Amino acid sequence: MTNPSKDIRNSPDPDIAGSYYAMQRAGQAAIDLAIQTNTAIVTTIDGKIVRIPATELIKHRPSKA
Repeated sequence: MTNPSKDIRNSPDPDIAGSYYAMQRAGQAAIDLAIQTNTAIVTTIDGKIVRIPATELIKHRPSKA
């Protein structure tokens, strides 16, 4: 069993270390698509399944300078 608190970005395997950033990009792409299509994202927060509508995603999107 792996340690869930171990940061994969520190892995000696470059594929595993790089997968962290790939997952970040995939998550952002999913948020962008949900906003474009006015749909929700379903995720877990503190172990609970949560549905976040596009209107909330827009409110929490970082502003572009």
